[in-house]
Amino acid sequence: MISSGRANLPLHPGKVPKWLYQRMEKIGLAITELILDEYGTAGFISRISNPYWFQALGCVMGMDWHSSGITTSVLGSLKHAINSNSRSLGLHVCGGRGSHSRKTPDELIAISNIFGFDPDSLVTASRLSAKVDNNCLGDGYQLYLHSFIIDKDKNWAVVQQGMNGKERMARRYHWHSETVHSFVDEPHEAIIGESSGKILNLTDHRSEDSRDAIVDFLNQHPDRQVKELEALGFPVTRNLQLELFMPERHEVKAKDVDAGRLGALLATAYERHPENLSESLLIPGVGPRTVQSLALVSEVVYGKPNRFSDPARFSFAHGGKDGHPFPVPLKTYDESIHTLQKAIEAAKIGQQEKVESFKRLHRFALEVEEHLDPIADVEAVIAHERSISKSLGGRTCSRSE
Repeated sequence: MISSGRANLPLHPGKVPKWLYQRMEKIGLAITELILDEYGTAGFISRISNPYWFQALGCVMGMDWHSSGITTSVLGSLKHAINSNSRSLGLHVCGGRGSHSRKTPDELIAISNIFGFDPDSLVTASRLSAKVDNNCLGDGYQLYLHSFIIDKDKNWAVVQQGMNGKERMARRYHWHSETVHSFVDEPHEAIIGESSGKILNLTDHRSEDSRDAIVDFLNQHPDRQVKELEALGFPVTRNLQLELFMPERHEVKAKDVDAGRLGALLATAYERHPENLSESLLIPGVGPRTVQSLALVSEVVYGKPNRFSDPARFSFAHGGKDGHPFPVPLKTYDESIHTLQKAIEAAKIGQQEKVESFKRLHRFALEVEEHLDPIADVEAVIAHERSISKSLGGRTCSRSE
């Protein structure tokens, strides 16, 4: 099995306030429905198994752009929103944090009975993916969250997270059924995180002899095992393709954002905002600031994988609950949700025009980026957003929430 990647994130205490969590559920469901409409359930499974896309999704939802809490909160809000509509969506989210992770096998059996397939292979995949990341990688992280996302066609993804208390860091692991070959022979397409030197990786293809030796070792007499342990060595991990490391600092800096892509977004929403853009998008009354947010949402839905290399940029949709890059603009967030929900409801009765408008918005932003090559002053954009925050109902969380 090939894992789709990993992400390293600083540990952050606290929980998501109710005012944000409720909005995360609504926008998470809307984004899910748009993806299903365009790409089907397999398309959603593929996206959620991508660590960069997952991070961008959390940023669009208003979570702290870099923290470990993105994993728990995004999966929790998606589970509540999706599972309430599992039959119609053809998707289900199992597991979760702590004790909820141990319920994954029972939840997989229950949804398999509804979707109509044998759950045995899914339960096995759930257990093995957890064992590989918890036991076969000596990276110092202990799993505390395990989520298994399954669709009606038996495509699945695993998103799980481990903690390294000493380093005050979390590591998120992603798996995708489409790339399954073996759970123990090079299961990871990528390891995302800051290099910490040599680590034990028994899943590396070059460790095949070592894996065989371990099995042989376990079958030996204990006296011989003791002697061999004294001379036992392990190979180290190979260089891997994808790397995502989110810094400990809270501030979003210019180096975290692709200034060209952000510039194209702002040009789309403001500088070249035609008088009839709302009408052309079939979203009457939507102003430039909401267009800015919707353009980023549309990129999460329709963007190609290479568009998510700077997930911090997606926090410019609805800010972050810790106030970085700016407070969550509740008025804009609610308008984004309302606009998305209206488009989805219209599509359910055969009126696809409003959903098509989000595709046009994404294509328009790409054209601006390609032909005008605008560059944003990231620090100036952040300063502007903070200056208008109060007028947009900007809010941050507090420890009491």
